[in-house]
Amino acid sequence: MSSSTRSLTAPPDAFPVLRTEIAGVSVDELARQFGTPFYAYDAGKIRERIEDLRAFDAIRYAQKANSNLAVLDLVRREGVLVDAVSAGEVQRALAAGYAAAGDPPPIVYTADIFDREALDLVVSLGLHVNCGSPDMIDQLGQAAPGRSITLRVNPGFGHGHSRKTNTGGDQSKHGIWHEQLDDCLRRADHHGLAVTGLHLHIGSGTDLEHLSQVCEAMEKLALAAGRSITSISAGGGLPVPYRSGESYVDIDVYYGLWDKTRKRLESAFGHPVHLEIEPGRYLVAESGYLVSEIRAIKRMGGNTFYLLDAGFNNLARPILYGSYHPMSIVPRGGDKSERPLVDVVVGGPLCESGDIFTQTEGGFVATRNLPAAQVGDLVVIENAGAYGAVMASNYNSKPLAAELLIRSGQAHLVRKRQSFEDIVRGESIPATE
Repeated sequence: MSSSTRSLTAPPDAFPVLRTEIAGVSVDELARQFGTPFYAYDAGKIRERIEDLRAFDAIRYAQKANSNLAVLDLVRREGVLVDAVSAGEVQRALAAGYAAAGDPPPIVYTADIFDREALDLVVSLGLHVNCGSPDMIDQLGQAAPGRSITLRVNPGFGHGHSRKTNTGGDQSKHGIWHEQLDDCLRRADHHGLAVTGLHLHIGSGTDLEHLSQVCEAMEKLALAAGRSITSISAGGGLPVPYRSGESYVDIDVYYGLWDKTRKRLESAFGHPVHLEIEPGRYLVAESGYLVSEIRAIKRMGGNTFYLLDAGFNNLARPILYGSYHPMSIVPRGGDKSERPLVDVVVGGPLCESGDIFTQTEGGFVATRNLPAAQVGDLVVIENAGAYGAVMASNYNSKPLAAELLIRSGQAHLVRKRQSFEDIVRGESIPATE
């Protein structure tokens, strides 16, 4: 569904505070079957977001947003290529069925460094590399001269929903500084590496105005690089609404800006230019739900706390960025009684004061207007499909949550909950003296 056939602004009822199902499946039944907390992903929503972007020559999924093998398999079957930022993500892509070689490359390694394992893997598999630093050019050139590469360039500006997600400008570590492009072209030439593509990404949650600035920067940089450029990447950063009234980017307008940029470059170079987009959060955020159980309700001065069995070990975005996630209550046992709305603080079980899901950037505790609930009711933290399970930890020796993929009304367990044995596997106690 393109942006021209759906509202660009989330309507007032986009995020109900009471719910009973996810993608047509009873949340209560899922909790009974799989226990809590768990992540559930709606496969249909991921496919919808892929369809939004079909106008681009290639959609390359930034798997760091959600690298579950079932999600990678789903997007691969939809014709989506993949981006990897580590040796582990390369191996995940291969395990999900991606080939190492192809045109365009099925897997691109994008990073600001090569650790030794990643460099060895890239060289042995012949993977295409999107270099984010001058040293990467030298290291790849010494190990595998004669290949083609892409350069990730920092255009000197950035934008994002948080300063921690701003990936452009001189306070960002990402990419090759735009003023060093000539030096990097010379380095590549010295090693016999052909620079065939450019990639720009300025941050997550950017708006159309800032995204359009990337088009202008790309055109200037590509012209400076010369006619060896056969591919350009718009990067990612497409926003999704987390609150009623927030907006999507108009994809038709955004694509039009990039297509005009591409056509001007094609005219200047005299050959076709391949246009990619690299969404991460956009494809998976809205598909994901973190489902947890209320285990205690506490009154602390003027605040009422709903304390869940999920914490920032499961979803770190609120404590990292002060990120807002819509939330809903699922009454257990099919209770359909009316529930008045109350202001509550929603927190987790961890031994940290910062283990609060309703906080703003800087760690300031906030309240949320949710239905009155009881111990045993469920809380669903929504729009949690991106940077949720992938950033989870074993803090407080908590197990990683189960993950489910809901497809055609059926829930599939795509990652089982960790056991204690899983958590301590690899640890050992040295023999006594």
